[in-house]
Amino acid sequence: MSNVPSLNTEDQFEWVVSQQQAGERLDKFVNEQLDIDGVSRTQIQDWIKQGAVQVNGKAVKPNYKLNESDQLLVVVPEPEDASIEPEPIPLDIVYEDSDVIVINKPRGMVVHPAAGHSSGTVVNALMYHCKDLSGINGMLRPGIVHRIDKDTSGLLMAAKNDLAHISLAEQLKDHSVTRKYIALVHGNMPHDQGTVDAPIGRDPHDRKLFTVTDQNSKRAVTHFLVKERIGDDFTLLELQLETGRTHQIRVHMKYIGYPLAGDPVYGRNKTVALNGQALHAAVIGFRHPRSGQYLEFEAPIPDDMEQVLQALRQR
Repeated sequence: MSNVPSLNTEDQFEWVVSQQQAGERLDKFVNEQLDIDGVSRTQIQDWIKQGAVQVNGKAVKPNYKLNESDQLLVVVPEPEDASIEPEPIPLDIVYEDSDVIVINKPRGMVVHPAAGHSSGTVVNALMYHCKDLSGINGMLRPGIVHRIDKDTSGLLMAAKNDLAHISLAEQLKDHSVTRKYIALVHGNMPHDQGTVDAPIGRDPHDRKLFTVTDQNSKRAVTHFLVKERIGDDFTLLELQLETGRTHQIRVHMKYIGYPLAGDPVYGRNKTVALNGQALHAAVIGFRHPRSGQYLEFEAPIPDDMEQVLQALRQR
């Protein structure tokens, strides 16, 4: 199976130019670094002209010659012909008013459409239910302020207007949103509580994955608390995110040697009867964008994960 990633509009890539790479043309460098099926150098030149490729925070021309230590950011643009249709998909609504909606997402449901995948997502359901969502994140992600993985269940907040979106995004940025997860991990965690403070970036060996690395990474902090030790080979944890990097909990748990049970990417072989990782976004709390009141919501562990826990306890 090829490790070359496919184009996905949620992707962004960051690099720092090394001494050996200095002097290369920008478009050539990005084309070689991305190595994405179906993306040509001509398309990358168009992205650069659109401003989707930035050097040191600024738009430049495709023939820009790179300097050592230049910081590059590529945000894959959304296709202009994207057409996302509202769909009458049932939603488990935990809270809703004229500004914000909080839902309990089931495992297996994608949050927002990506290129080549335009139906059956949370966004399709929200568009049908809400009729109006914030437009800050564009046509493919209306209302979406943050994401949880397809195979992670739990609480997700969305914005119904741009005022709400800006407020919630700022709260995420300054780490004031409460996000607590329940996870089942392999191994008997010896510490009752602790913190993983380890930077996360793309895996240089497989750009679809993330890993703990000092290269082109961002700080990532996860706090953990042992809820229950189940035999000698499983531990139930409560995890609180201080930062919100892609796959953060999954990567951090693998890094410290306690990978999530059922994780098809960062975990071990199939070990529990779940379609995906045993991870549930159980608590979310934020200041209401209009009133400023702090709101906090909790969703119980889903039935499939609860059944796994009960089976393990009864061994």
